[in-house]
Amino acid sequence: MMLRYLITGATGGFGGHILDYFINNVPLNEFAVSSSQRGKRQYFEGRGVQFRHLDYEDPSTLEVGLRDVQNLLFVSTNTNVIHIDRIHRHHQNVVLAAAKANVRHVWYTSLPFGGFGNDSKVAVQQQHIATEQMLQKSGLTYTCIREGIYTEAFPLFLNWYADTAEIILPCDGEIAFTSREDLAEGTARLMLGGGYENKTVLLTAGETITARGIVDTIIQSTGRELKIRYVSEGEFLAHHTEHDKGKKPVVLFEILASWWTAAARGELKVVDGLLREILCREPLTPHHTVKKLLQEKGDHTWHQNYA
Repeated sequence: MMLRYLITGATGGFGGHILDYFINNVPLNEFAVSSSQRGKRQYFEGRGVQFRHLDYEDPSTLEVGLRDVQNLLFVSTNTNVIHIDRIHRHHQNVVLAAAKANVRHVWYTSLPFGGFGNDSKVAVQQQHIATEQMLQKSGLTYTCIREGIYTEAFPLFLNWYADTAEIILPCDGEIAFTSREDLAEGTARLMLGGGYENKTVLLTAGETITARGIVDTIIQSTGRELKIRYVSEGEFLAHHTEHDKGKKPVVLFEILASWWTAAARGELKVVDGLLREILCREPLTPHHTVKKLLQEKGDHTWHQNYA
């Protein structure tokens, strides 16, 4: 029997929000979720949700798990952005298996560096573009969804902790930070509505914010003193390698420096009205989301801020 929707990444925050939307709006017999962890079966089936085991590292699980799927939500692998080769292998495995299984429509979650263009110099975006190109050449019907940068991840971008007194960055730029919950709901609605065959779409909030703007919002929301200082890339790397509270490796700060350099070039300032159209309301602005997060929890953090 054909399965209308298969949701990958449902154990993560983004995929989890999508799953919640499906549970509340779609008959349970029309969709299933997948995980690389077989032990998650009991948890999902306990919620009345069908489960399939898919491990991006293991093509045999993909061959079985993607059978009779009409719409596949292909959430990009949760492999650390440091491991570009592994991301490429995982994504290639999924595309090849989806083509072999004759999946009718693949909905792929990409990143927004460069807006609608393909000339970003950011390594992880180049890998997403490579995956988009795999889909284009595969013969599959696809939609590439370039998801806005999660506003919730601002502590990682600023290397901010609740007791941080000074933000040190190599440069600044406008970023269309977007609420993860808005993106999840928008992605779910996009899939359920259908269309957008063989297209690349961009989901973002309607406004941008800079690092300095986030610092101002932190000050306004918490009453804490916080400064921001711009230094050379070498000073940025040296400072955070020595003083980072999260004990992250220098390669991650090299990646962050490349992201801020891209932001300074304008790669993350592109906004699009599609998310507003799909949600039938204005998405939360980055300022509003940062303020909301800090009002709910003054020491809001992001998991990748720690090694």
